[in-house]
Amino acid sequence: MPPRVGLFATCLMNLFRPNVGFAAVKLLENAGCRVEVPQNQTCCGQPAYNSGDFEATRALARQVIEVFEGFDYVVGPSGSCMATIRKDYPRLFADDPPWRARAEALAAKSFELVSFLTDVRGVQAVDAAYPGTVTCLDSCSGLRELGIQAQPRLLLGSVDGLQLAEMADTEVCCGFGGSFCVKYPEISGRLADDKLARVAETGAGTLVGGDLGCLLHLAGRMTRCGAPVKVFHTAEVLAGLADGDGIGGAPEARQP
Repeated sequence: MPPRVGLFATCLMNLFRPNVGFAAVKLLENAGCRVEVPQNQTCCGQPAYNSGDFEATRALARQVIEVFEGFDYVVGPSGSCMATIRKDYPRLFADDPPWRARAEALAAKSFELVSFLTDVRGVQAVDAAYPGTVTCLDSCSGLRELGIQAQPRLLLGSVDGLQLAEMADTEVCCGFGGSFCVKYPEISGRLADDKLARVAETGAGTLVGGDLGCLLHLAGRMTRCGAPVKVFHTAEVLAGLADGDGIGGAPEARQP
């Protein structure tokens, strides 16, 4: 029996980049999974949690747990959202044993998309093509909380025609940080400009990453600066669904 996977459809994916969801479903089905997208799912609660509104976060967490606990796995195309479910949910219910047990059970079967493909399903290669030079962004949540770094590079290395060019300081924050970029715009902008400089040094025509918040942040900065780089979620490239405009709408041609 194929595993029954509930796709956690993130807020940013729904609002700004539904193509990431289509790519996620394609990759999961190619990996032998039966995918469902629950219609009554909500935000994971990360914005409320980061703002200190733990009551609101607990209400959202209960909804997510109830919706997804019947699946074999919960998979989402976002390191930050899945880190919230995996790491923060059990802490939220530290003083509520019944809900903590449910949160821990959900956390144990919840994964970021690319790490699920490689680490759980054993996927080593994908059937996709993307002619061009690509550099990979490591988001803070995915890297530091979930240990996601080698997994996307493994699968990107199997994409026909794709050349991977590593940027310097890839582990340094891009400046998004959720509400951080709103509270501290000057610092956020400086970090974004530093990251764009590292991207430019690679000569890559495309930037990919696993968190839409970071990608939207950098794509917006690139658009304002006129940088000729396309931005895609890693899943879009791996699924062969990166033929249209990049994130932010910039339709610049790929560079060799």
